[in-house]
Amino acid sequence: MKELNHKKLSTALEKIGADKHIFSAVIKVENGDASQSWIGSTGSMKPTDQYFVASVTKLYVSAIIIQLIEEGILKLEDKLSKYLSDSILDGLHIYKGVDYSRELNVRHLISNTSGIPDYFFHKDQSGKTAADDLLLGNDQAWPLEKSIGLVKQLKPNFKPGAKAAYSDSNYQLLGKIIEVVTNLSFSEALDKYVVSKLGLQNTYLYRDIKDLAPAPFYYEEKKLWLPAYMASIGPEGGVVSTASDQNFFLKAFFSGALFPKERIEELKQWRMIFPPPGLFYFGIGLEKLFIPWFFSPFKYPGEILGFWGQTGSFSFYSPKSDLFFSGTTNQINGRGHRKAASFIINTIKAAL
Repeated sequence: MKELNHKKLSTALEKIGADKHIFSAVIKVENGDASQSWIGSTGSMKPTDQYFVASVTKLYVSAIIIQLIEEGILKLEDKLSKYLSDSILDGLHIYKGVDYSRELNVRHLISNTSGIPDYFFHKDQSGKTAADDLLLGNDQAWPLEKSIGLVKQLKPNFKPGAKAAYSDSNYQLLGKIIEVVTNLSFSEALDKYVVSKLGLQNTYLYRDIKDLAPAPFYYEEKKLWLPAYMASIGPEGGVVSTASDQNFFLKAFFSGALFPKERIEELKQWRMIFPPPGLFYFGIGLEKLFIPWFFSPFKYPGEILGFWGQTGSFSFYSPKSDLFFSGTTNQINGRGHRKAASFIINTIKAAL
C-alpha cells in the first residue's frame, strides 16, 4: 500500500472546511500498525477537541454486547421478555393486530430488524417528529421511558425480522438490557468493557448537563447545544470522545482486542437501510458503506465498515487498505456525511 500523502489529506480537509455549511471538523487517519498516521482539523475545532460521537455510540454498544455473549451472559436469540419488564414490553410492537412484543429478541434490536419505530424521526399523525423541536434548539430529555411511551403510540414498521429499518429505540432498549445483565449503569458498563479496558483517556458518557467540554454541533447554520437531550440518550448516542480515542477504539474493535476477531464475520449479515437517515448496509451492530461498483470500477475500495453518527461523526475501517478513519464534521444536515464519505473513499483509493 502507498504511504499517506499528508499534504493531500490536509488539502482535502481544507475543502471540507471551505463549505459554508461546515463550521468545524476533525479527522484522523491511521493504518493498522500506526506506522502511518495523520490528523487534522478545520474551523473552530482543534485535533484534540472532544465532541459527541452521536450514533457511533452504537458501535460501543455492539462491543459490549459481543463481550457479554463471549462471557455466556447473553445470547442474540434471547427474548426481550427475559430482561425487560412488562411495563416496557406491554404494547411495544403490535403490527396489523398481532402483538409481537414478546417475540422480539436481542438480535432484532442490534440488527435493526425489530420493526420498532424510531422515536426520533418517526412522524406522528400531525406529521411532526421528535427531532423537529430539537433541531429548532428546544432542548429536552428523551430517556427510555419517554421514548418507549411515544413508540407505543406509533405504528411498527414491519413484523420482527422481516426487513431492516434504522431505529434509535432499538439501542435504548439494548442499553437497558446491558444494565440488567451486568447490574451496572450503562456508563459503568461502558467504562468496564471499553474505556478502562482500552485505557481511553478522553472518552466518556455524557451525563452532566453543565459539562461544556464537547464541541457543539450544527444544523444548517444553527449552532445546537442540547445538553438535556444528550445526557438522556446514553446507549443511543451519548458518548463523547476525540478523533484519536475513536481511532484507538476502532482498531480494538476490529483487531481482536475486545473480543475474538472471528466474530467480525458473523456481524456481516447485511440488509440495506434506506433514507432516512441514509443509504447503507446494516448487519449485526455494524454498518457498511454503500459503494456501487460503477462508482469506482478501476480502484474499488472494497468493504468500509464501522458506523455513522447523526452529527456528522464517523468511525470506519477499510480492510483493503488497512486504514482507520475517525472524526466528525459536526453537521446534522447530511452534507457533512457526504463530505466525510468522499474523503474516506478518495483516501482509500489513493492508498491502493
